[in-house]
Amino acid sequence: MLLRTSLTFAFATALLTLPIAAHAAGPQIDKSAPTFSATDADGKTVSLGDYRGKTVVLEWTNHDCPFVKKMYGGQAMQGLQKKWTEAGVVWLTVISSAPGEQGAVSPQDANRLTQERGASPSSVLLDTAGTIGKAYDARTTPQMFVITGEGTLVYQGAIDDKPTANLDDLKTAKNYVDAALTEVAASKAVSVKTSKPYGCSIKYAS
Repeated sequence: MLLRTSLTFAFATALLTLPIAAHAAGPQIDKSAPTFSATDADGKTVSLGDYRGKTVVLEWTNHDCPFVKKMYGGQAMQGLQKKWTEAGVVWLTVISSAPGEQGAVSPQDANRLTQERGASPSSVLLDTAGTIGKAYDARTTPQMFVITGEGTLVYQGAIDDKPTANLDDLKTAKNYVDAALTEVAASKAVSVKTSKPYGCSIKYAS
């Protein structure tokens, strides 16, 4: 009887933990990227499916985060946006900060930040409910994802290999996103598919 009870408990525990483990895994490299639909800072509905056939970059951001300030203060993020959107890549900047939390902005403020910083994203998505962020298991700002025109996730993680807020580190950083996009454009396999993201935690609604 004791053995049967123990086995029943173990089986029930396993069933309870399976969905949690699956959720924790997040999106999978070389698998289909999670689909989504959101409203951008101009009030337009943007869906991942709209960009079938185009490479898509997802950039999670929080303008008050020191790590994000490094990337924008050194013109590194703007430079990447400009370089790759001109090459036909769709660049979606995602703000998942909940209302009242650090990094949360109104649509007007989002557009003002884009203009003031000379940024060049294709759209800024306001993910105030954190739906997209949680679907991608996005945890930090900045955090980056690269999706092919077939909808396959081929890179996720940090923007570069210098996990600091030091502006000078941009000079010697290896930019993983630029490297991944270069390889995708050349129809090559992405050599570095994942890296540990760094930065400020995303301020989701509790």
